[in-house]
Amino acid sequence: MKTSVGQVCYFDSSALVKRYFTEIGSVWVQTRCGDSKNLIVIAEITRVEMAAAFARKVRGKFITQAEYHQAQTQIISHIQNQYRLVAITSQRIDTAVDLTSQHKLRGYDAVQLACALYFNQLLVSKVLSPLIFISADNELLIAAQAEGLQTENPNNYP
Repeated sequence: MKTSVGQVCYFDSSALVKRYFTEIGSVWVQTRCGDSKNLIVIAEITRVEMAAAFARKVRGKFITQAEYHQAQTQIISHIQNQYRLVAITSQRIDTAVDLTSQHKLRGYDAVQLACALYFNQLLVSKVLSPLIFISADNELLIAAQAEGLQTENPNNYP
């Protein structure tokens, strides 16, 4: 795990989508993702959330089919070569269920937070720096902070 240099950045889909399409915070996200010293971590479920976000952009006519296909190609490449994926396991689902009773979270957001908490615990158990949880969802950020994670919102970096 390349954690001795750079930061471990856990991205949920609301933040990661900014890497593929220009939005508020895109430059900040692209800088974080483009720094080869940083370890970019995502949950497996992020693949589904990103595909849905890309498809919504096409249906809403915010992007063209060509832009959609380009983004799909890019994220597949990034998943294979740049991102560290956190598996969705029964234990993470159980944690996510518990998180929904403690915080105002939607289902996939609870899964995202459960995966981030799991990966953060791995880091801390190896006496490594904790991860930074990156999301553009304020309610999810509040829950992550309550769970003790350091957070960043790319929307704070226009």
